[in-house]
Amino acid sequence: MDTTKLRIDFEQIPWQPALPGSRFKLAVCGKQQLRLLEFSREFVEPDWCTKAHSGIVLEGELEIDFHGHTERYLQGSGLFIPGGAESGHKARAVSERALLFLVEDAD
Repeated sequence: MDTTKLRIDFEQIPWQPALPGSRFKLAVCGKQQLRLLEFSREFVEPDWCTKAHSGIVLEGELEIDFHGHTERYLQGSGLFIPGGAESGHKARAVSERALLFLVEDAD
């Protein structure tokens, strides 16, 4: 077994720009991906996200709007958001920076 592919060194992965106020680092293995995702307060999600996400808030505070019902996720909070329109959501950073670690299906 090639164990070099079992360890992901996020320090060696460059940040990739996303929407204004967000960026990410991505590691893909087969049908799954690990994503380190950073939001600043300027991030505004333009559309409802319907993708599934599982992870943890590593730093800061995050609010997620589920079609009018808002949940706050503090540092150390885990999250599990099923995919689909009924779980549509929009995230925003409450703190200056919110850093998340996510395990997701690869696109």
